Amino acid sequence: MKTVSILMLRAALQLATFWGTNGKLMSKAPCRPGFSQSFYSVLISRDVLQGRSILQDSTVSSPKVSFDDCMANEGVVFQSSDPRFSIGADGSIYAQREVTSLTAPVQFTVTASGPHVWETTVKLALMGQPTPSSPGNQVTEEEGKGGERKEEEEVKAPPEFQAPPTVIMFPRQQEISSKGLRRQKRDWVIPPVNVPENSRGPFPQMLVSIRSDQDRNISIRYSITGVGADQPPNEVFSIDPVAGKMFVTKPLDRERRSSYHLRAHAVNMNGERVESPIDLYIYVIDMNDNRPEFKNQVYNGSVDEGSKPGTFVMHLAAFDHDDNTTANGMVRYRILSQTPHSPIPNMFTINSETGDIVTVAAGLDREKVSQYSIIVQATDMEGNLNFGLSNTATAIISVTDINDNPPELTSRTFSGEVPENRINVAVANLTVIDRDQPRSPNWNAVYRIISGDPIGHFTIITDPHTNDGMVTVVKPVDFEQNRAFMLTVVVNNQAPLASGIQSSLQSTSGVTISVVDINEPPFFPTNPKSIRFEEGVPAGTSLTTFSASDPDRFMQQSIRYSKLADPAEWLSINTTNGQIVTTATLDRESIYVKNNIYEATFLAVDNGSPMASGTGTLQIYLIDVNDNAPSLLPRESQICERINRNAGINITAADSDTDPNVGPFVFELPTFPASIRRNWTVSRLNGDYARLSLRIQYLKPGVYEVPVIVSDSGNPPLSNRSIIKVKVCPCDENGDCTLVGAVAAAGLGTGAIIAILICIIILLSMVLVFVVWMKRREKERQTKQLLIDPEDDVRDNILKYDEEGGGEEDQDYDLSQLQQPDSLEHIISKPLGVRRVDERPIIPESQYPIRPAVPHPGDIGDFINEGLRAADNDPTAPPYDSLLVFDYEGSGSTAGSVSSLNSSSTGDQDYDYLNDWGPRFKKLADMYGGGEDD
Repeated sequence: MKTVSILMLRAALQLATFWGTNGKLMSKAPCRPGFSQSFYSVLISRDVLQGRSILQDSTVSSPKVSFDDCMANEGVVFQSSDPRFSIGADGSIYAQREVTSLTAPVQFTVTASGPHVWETTVKLALMGQPTPSSPGNQVTEEEGKGGERKEEEEVKAPPEFQAPPTVIMFPRQQEISSKGLRRQKRDWVIPPVNVPENSRGPFPQMLVSIRSDQDRNISIRYSITGVGADQPPNEVFSIDPVAGKMFVTKPLDRERRSSYHLRAHAVNMNGERVESPIDLYIYVIDMNDNRPEFKNQVYNGSVDEGSKPGTFVMHLAAFDHDDNTTANGMVRYRILSQTPHSPIPNMFTINSETGDIVTVAAGLDREKVSQYSIIVQATDMEGNLNFGLSNTATAIISVTDINDNPPELTSRTFSGEVPENRINVAVANLTVIDRDQPRSPNWNAVYRIISGDPIGHFTIITDPHTNDGMVTVVKPVDFEQNRAFMLTVVVNNQAPLASGIQSSLQSTSGVTISVVDINEPPFFPTNPKSIRFEEGVPAGTSLTTFSASDPDRFMQQSIRYSKLADPAEWLSINTTNGQIVTTATLDRESIYVKNNIYEATFLAVDNGSPMASGTGTLQIYLIDVNDNAPSLLPRESQICERINRNAGINITAADSDTDPNVGPFVFELPTFPASIRRNWTVSRLNGDYARLSLRIQYLKPGVYEVPVIVSDSGNPPLSNRSIIKVKVCPCDENGDCTLVGAVAAAGLGTGAIIAILICIIILLSMVLVFVVWMKRREKERQTKQLLIDPEDDVRDNILKYDEEGGGEEDQDYDLSQLQQPDSLEHIISKPLGVRRVDERPIIPESQYPIRPAVPHPGDIGDFINEGLRAADNDPTAPPYDSLLVFDYEGSGSTAGSVSSLNSSSTGDQDYDYLNDWGPRFKKLADMYGGGEDD
């Protein structure tokens, strides 16, 4: 039990010593997954390890590592890098097998595997192992025996948490005594080196001095390796290779890296290892150099109006990059201000540790205050305003609406009126007041008619914008049945009322709807009306009376009738009483009769104001009588010239009547002429079909008209004598008519066919002769002289027409300006005005083509084109390219100078097209053309 007490006390002292300079442990800090420490140094009693495992002594509490993944550690598995030790689910360290002695400290890595992987380092050492306290100190075995006597003193000041030693000695190797006994010096427990972050120097700053006790005999060179020395980030730590002094060269930042693991080496001048490397753990001590930071500057939350005190509203969280296991990273929250202060200034409070905002008072009413703005301050150092760093954020709390205000109708009674027989018409408007949030289920009104409308003539539609109820007619009302309606209406919200809220007495109201009488159209009680008559009813027969009724019982009105639609013009109607009389014979076989029914439409009009009309349809079902004789089908056919047992023509009959005035039909041949029955015979196949065939063995090919008498089964029956044209022709072995036979049967002999062919040949010869004659005539026309008088030939002459003047203002013009002058004297002596000096070029004149004496009509076009081409190339032809002289008009002209006109072209213009305009534009082409070389 003494060992247990010492171990527990030692663990408590370890925590107290480690956190003593960094602040107190917060009672409930924000959860951050991982190990509570990155390095654990644990002292184990010698009695626990010697001769038995830790698990064999149930009275001894095993050391633990503290881990939390912020999810109750579900699914987290601990593993040890040393197979001699295992980690329990609660972080306890156990020995896997007996450990008889622990002559040197044991260091291994503990890994926690879950959604992520975390690591920490554990170092186990025996209690009472000495730690050097001054440079050059050596602990002897005799001094080690007094460890148990000094155990209580060691508990008070555990070596691994004392200030880092000035000198760290390399552990000694095994030695052999003079008596041959092997003795081993126990390793020191080298505590980690703590270095505060953000140190101001000066740099390099000495941390520890490392030396070997062999430096008395040989020269030793010291070095360090690891992250921060020879691995990135490089040169954070350095060591004097001769003196063994280790330095830090720059300020450290715990938020970037919280610890360093280095190894110290000692070698001789030849580079041979003198001592085994030792592990150095450097921990960066956190400083309060980071403010708490909110993820957002503005947070939005909501709470229902009428909520009770203690209702959760929202959560705010600030993150501090400092160590949250120290006061530097322990954040506390408080509310700085609340806007507005209604109904009290402190409607909300915040949990200083968790950041949860809750209500502290009742009285939240959205209809009074719909939104609160709260300034929240987060301060580290456990909320110490004198030493901690702070930051603020804004919490916007919206008070959400609940249905705590029932809708209230603005009046106890409403009224309206509706014309009869009208639907989808709003007849009354119900207004309501609701103080809840507009256009929400708590505000939307739902109207119901609870009495006064048993048949359902009315419904109430809610206007989504104004929340008014529009009483609408959905079924037509009749003034003659109901002159007014007394409705009782109740209004509720789309959402039910909140708990404890009662409906208002003003949620019910009465609505009076008056029905306005209007002139309704007459109607036919039976529409359509059906009657049955036999076809063939003569004109003037009274069929029925088709009368209408006036629904306006309180109006004394008369009705007049007229015919609206009568396709066959068979009927007429009496304008006063609606009696239907035929004007023609009714025929069931008419095209206007569909399925034995003839339809006519009639109009009934009253004398109201305004007049109203109604229509009615009369359907006459016509009963068939046998008034149509059957006709033979087909009208044409063909048959082989020789009798064949299977040869024959199937014939039938068509009858416009219906049963029983149609088949079965009777087919027979007439007795006259006698050749019909001698050459042909008819045999019955069934009630509707018979077969016409040859009676004799051979009948000369040709076309024969065979009369057949067809009778129907009517009462009395009707008969019809029909003619069928039968072509008798030679047949092949299959019984089909041959082509020659078909022609012969048509009545054309060999001579007729030859005559037709000769006619075709003659016609083709005439066409050929006509074509040859036309070509010859065309050739003669080309060589024939023109017979047209030149005076009458208009193809190459100028026709002169009378001139038409332009009025009095168009009579003063000088034609001499258009003529070429012989000299310049008369021009100089002319009064002031336009002067034109045209000079004819002194060059040989061009040669124009000469028209032939006897031109061909086709040559006229060529002649004109050649003359036009010669005129275009003749520089002596007017107008000449001469200088035009104009009189000086004097100064002060209202017209602007032509030189002031600027070209709208933004680039150089290509004038090469002037070369294509002929010799008249040659000079312009030479002046402006020429391309880029010019």
